[in-house]
This record gives sequence, structure tokens and C-alpha cells, in this order.
Amino acid sequence: MAFGETIEPGEAEAFAALAAEIGAIQQNHRPAGAPVARGLHVKQHAGAVGELIVDADRTARFGVFAEVGKRWPVYVRFSNGSSRRQPDAAPDVRGFALKLVGVPGKKLIEGLEAELTQDFLFIDTPSIPFRNPNEFVAFVRAAKDGPAPLVPRLVGSFGFGRAFSILWGAVTAKKVTSYATHDFHTGAPIAFGPTAAKLGLFPEPGAEATPRGRGANGLGEDLAARLRVGPLRWSLRAQCYVDEATTPVEDTSRAWSGPWVELGTLVLPKQELASPRGEELSALVSRLSFDPWHASEEHRPLGAIMRARRVAYGTSVIARSAAPEPREPPALPA
Repeated sequence: MAFGETIEPGEAEAFAALAAEIGAIQQNHRPAGAPVARGLHVKQHAGAVGELIVDADRTARFGVFAEVGKRWPVYVRFSNGSSRRQPDAAPDVRGFALKLVGVPGKKLIEGLEAELTQDFLFIDTPSIPFRNPNEFVAFVRAAKDGPAPLVPRLVGSFGFGRAFSILWGAVTAKKVTSYATHDFHTGAPIAFGPTAAKLGLFPEPGAEATPRGRGANGLGEDLAARLRVGPLRWSLRAQCYVDEATTPVEDTSRAWSGPWVELGTLVLPKQELASPRGEELSALVSRLSFDPWHASEEHRPLGAIMRARRVAYGTSVIARSAAPEPREPPALPA
């Protein structure tokens, strides 16, 4: 199906201004003497390694999913979305980022065209609560100083009705008690061969529902406890573009409707995250950049939110001197 993007006049200048604002928040949240951290998704629950095993439906064999049976080595980062470190019980977006290693072909970021990585970024809801980059940055601005001033700032930025809608969505969304039992979604679309798609990760059926971690760092404790005793698996699927009414490219606040097609299985094998190698890996994953624009043309990010991310992520990577893109498969922590 044909799809298109709508690029507004002056978009590049507007996105540069939004990126600068997030960059200022990134700098302001740095403790005295500490290195610059991410602007968002600051708190990392865990860094892990695994592989993505391709088993794509014949209608979905594009890009990294073209070869059935292909096993891509993967770095994985689990995180909270906030620009602040806060307890896991606090309302927040939960991030699930993948970096495939050894991917050939020209990439999209200027200066990194020859790198061998492909990133996919997921969150814990099928859509992003914000219709466009301006709404997203308005929320980041309102939330940057913690929960106390959040509501009045949201009302001031969005008006009562829209602010209530955003807050109600956050309050009523299914809570993530374990990454092993929750669905995750790209939220915004990417190119998928000749069409567009959103991707989803769906946990293996039968995963133990009871969380194995509690308290301020419960999500990371749960991941570590589960991986200590055995592997974790998620099915990776694509939901393809149909039309602008049911699968809009520019409005990320609307969940897409339509069938899912199988792409493969993400497997994180048994690993000890608390071992010396596990801690070394966690430090590396924290220093890496996970960016949807680490991508080939066949998986080009689409829509205004994604185009704004290209500018904002680039600014953040430079500010915190992120690690270079890995070129070798990761070793398993044991």
C-alpha cells in the first residue's frame, strides 16, 4: 500500500529548537562533576545480549527480515523513559531497545553510513500519547522537575481537556510489572520494504506472571532474576500500513489497527547480569546510543516524531560522547 509523509514548512528549524531544549534539560540534570547522561531514558534497568532469529512470513521478508533462519546478534537495553532517575513504581514509559550487529548495507545517519548496526526502539504502549513533536516536548518540559508541578504545567501547555486525556491514558494504561510478561511497540512507524509498518514484541506464552523484583529497582531485579535461571523470549511481529484512516503515519497518538505478521523470535539466553562480565556489558550498553535512525533505507523511520528524533538523538549522542557503534557480536555474560 502507498503511504506518504507530510513535512511542514520550517520543520527543520523547529526540530533544531526542540532538540536544543531537550539538550538543555540533559545538561541541567547532570550532577556536579558527573558526565552528561541521556536527555531521556536515563535510568537503565539492565543491559543484556541475545539474538534475533528470523522466521518472517513470506509477505514480510524485507531488510533484516529477508532471510529465514538468519540469527542476528543483539544488544538489548531496558530503561525508564523519564529524564530523571525515579523509583520503578512511579508512572513512566518503559523502553526496550534492540541493536542488531553485523547488518550490512548503507545506513542513514551521516558519517555512519558504513556501520553494521540496525536499531529498533520499543515502548510499553501501542501508540505514543502525543500527536506531534511539539506536544512531546511540551510534556518533557512539564515533567522535567518531577511530579509536583506536572499537572498545572500540562494544563497550561495543553488546556484542561487535552491534559486530562494524556493523564488519563497514563493512569489507565496497563502497568509493566515485568518485561517478560508485557507487550512492547515501536509506537511510530518505519519503512518496511515498499510499505510502512509498526513493530511489536510479544512475550512467550506461559511466562511466570509474578514479578521477581520489588521496590525502587524492581524491574531490573526481575530481569536479572529471570535471566539467572533461564532464557527469555518474545515474538517479533509487524503491523503493516493500510490507509491513513486506520494506520496514520504522522499522528503517533493513534494506535494502528490490522493484523500482525510474524518476523521472528528475540531470545535472551540465560545470563548472569551481576557477574563481572554482566556489569561490564551493562556499562557498555549504557554508553551505546540506541537510535531508530541507525537503520537502512528499507527500515527508514517515518513521521514527524521520528524526524524530530533524528535531530534530538544526534544532539544527545554528541553531548554525552556515546560509545562507537559495535562491529563485533556481543559475548554472553556467564
